[in-house]
Amino acid sequence: MYIITGGAGFIGSNLVRALNRRGIEDILVVDSLLETKKINNLADCKIADFVDLEDFRDQLLSDRVSHSVQSVFHQGACSDTMATDGRYVMSLNFDYSKLIYHWCQEREVPLVYASSASVYGAGLIFSEEPENEHPLNAYAFSKWLFDRYVNDHFSSRKAQVVGLRYFNVYGPREDHKGRMASVAWHFFNQYRSEGIVKLFEGSGGYESGLQQRDFIYVGDAVGVNLYFLDHPQISGIFNVGTGKSQTFNEVARAVINGCRQHDGEEPFSLSQLVSEGIIDYIPFPDALVGKYQSFTEANISSLREVGYQEKFLDVEEGISHYLSERLN
Repeated sequence: MYIITGGAGFIGSNLVRALNRRGIEDILVVDSLLETKKINNLADCKIADFVDLEDFRDQLLSDRVSHSVQSVFHQGACSDTMATDGRYVMSLNFDYSKLIYHWCQEREVPLVYASSASVYGAGLIFSEEPENEHPLNAYAFSKWLFDRYVNDHFSSRKAQVVGLRYFNVYGPREDHKGRMASVAWHFFNQYRSEGIVKLFEGSGGYESGLQQRDFIYVGDAVGVNLYFLDHPQISGIFNVGTGKSQTFNEVARAVINGCRQHDGEEPFSLSQLVSEGIIDYIPFPDALVGKYQSFTEANISSLREVGYQEKFLDVEEGISHYLSERLN
């Protein structure tokens, strides 16, 4: 059996589908369905069982989880970077993660878990060394602290443990995320409903729309998970991004022109999109001052060094894949 926490969520449900494509259906999904939109993410998936995340915590504590588990993918978390209830964030992201970690180690079960590039904060160096880590919010702090916990216990591990520091992931099955969905999702919905896309004005020393992130297509993020499933001898914490930052302007243009192409319209240049008012720059929110990453770019040398050589899609390629599912 394979266990996927957060298996009804964004990356988790894409991982379920990827395992299904391998012919694997003996999957236990752990999640909360308080947000019922997540059900749509599993409607075309084949799983063996579903357990609520709180019931699963009780099962772990009372040792009532099957001992025939082959691997655990711990994707579940409170991912709201604006969350103000630090106790809740730490309970779910740190305490729960420690519980799963020790359960896996005691039974020598491989564990691949979701970390986050948010641990780097407003820094400009994105490689997996402690001196580069400066979390700016409760979510980032919880992920950073669990990474440190794993590193502190690394030499005594009995089974594979891999932390994946996801950069900005986008793609299918993120509708339920709402405000926390990717910018690609927001841009698509804005354009289809209003005919315009709203970007932030200049911030963090960057001109309007020129803030840069490392945007990675969800299929590529899933591919990294499967690589470590296939290579249980490898452990460590690794960045999961393309290694190339691109601007919010580029994402917006790719989304808009992808929609225009679908509608039989000619693509526009960035200057045309701005002059036509299709791209609109809005004031930077006060609530994000000091909590916003204006630039990210994954250093993926550690991932390459352990043998992962697959090519990552750039924004134009990834958005094309994304829109083919949304528009067809």
